[in-house]
Amino acid sequence: MEQFVVSARKYRPQTFEDVVGQQHITNTLLNAIQNNHLAQALLFTGPRGVGKTTCARILARKINQPDYDDPNEDFSFNVFELDAASNNSVDDIRSLIDQVRIPPQTGKYKVYIVDEVHMLSTAAFNAFLKTLEEPPAHAIFILATTEKHKVIPTILSRCQIYDFKRITIQDAKNYLAYVATNQGITFEEDALLKIAQKADGAMRDALSIFDRVVTFCGNHLSNQAVSENLQVLDYDTYLEATDCFLENHIPKSVLLYDKVLSNGFDGHHFVQGLASHFRDLLMTKNPNTLELLEVGEATKKKYIHQSQKASEEFLIKGIDLCTQTDLKYKTAQNQRLLVELLLMQLCSITFDGEKKKLMDT
Repeated sequence: MEQFVVSARKYRPQTFEDVVGQQHITNTLLNAIQNNHLAQALLFTGPRGVGKTTCARILARKINQPDYDDPNEDFSFNVFELDAASNNSVDDIRSLIDQVRIPPQTGKYKVYIVDEVHMLSTAAFNAFLKTLEEPPAHAIFILATTEKHKVIPTILSRCQIYDFKRITIQDAKNYLAYVATNQGITFEEDALLKIAQKADGAMRDALSIFDRVVTFCGNHLSNQAVSENLQVLDYDTYLEATDCFLENHIPKSVLLYDKVLSNGFDGHHFVQGLASHFRDLLMTKNPNTLELLEVGEATKKKYIHQSQKASEEFLIKGIDLCTQTDLKYKTAQNQRLLVELLLMQLCSITFDGEKKKLMDT
């Protein structure tokens, strides 16, 4: 049986053109190579899973290829990777400095990638300073970190800093669609958006979640199946809840919440999701902010329809009530009752009958 390779490894970019969502970095690096303006010490910083190590490896290969970009030639003998999380002592850095003195046998440069550089001890940082400031002509250092503020200023001042950004939900969704199509997997647009949102800006996480969901769902990714697997409430639940609020139907909203709890979902996540739903409805009301709504076309039509029924005052008040409940949730003795009170308050916002008059007096 052929060994399974996780998507994060199988689809790791081999050229700068393949890197997702970091065009500002890849274009700068390509221009630096073409114009011979590449610094000898670079610091790649940004959240996890956004392409820092991948770009470091591509750069290491690219600068050793004269005028071509052959993905099959990786110049692995010229690339040295050090994981500073487990090799953070002075001796580890001294060993690295000893290697730096030896010129490459093939290619023009030796590239040293130090991952999780913020984990180096202070003594190791200090031992690294002189070599980083005046490296041999054949050596290039690429330092990668998720926590730039933990790197000492004397190291930062010697490096050209590249800030990687979080992958946007749309970019992640588009890449997941490419991967799914490549594997012959059909999908609903909202299902991929759910995975992209769950990944929270990390492409590696998105691909890992994608693998897990495919194992669960098979060759078709439906929005409902993905929601069940990721323990994320689907859009229809929040749309139905909001209809209850607009109809001032307290019993119906409480029963809906009971169903949410019965399906194993967390009350706190329900409240946070409700606040986000109100925010999305608010964005939908204005054509200029409609593009901020990150859902599929079919779901977008449902949002547009519901946003026409809900006033801005209702949505703003709803967000305020959800935020207050969110802050109180962890310290509440009876968390279920707290959320049910929120639902009752939301159902009462637009209520104009006797009950409303009694509440005002």
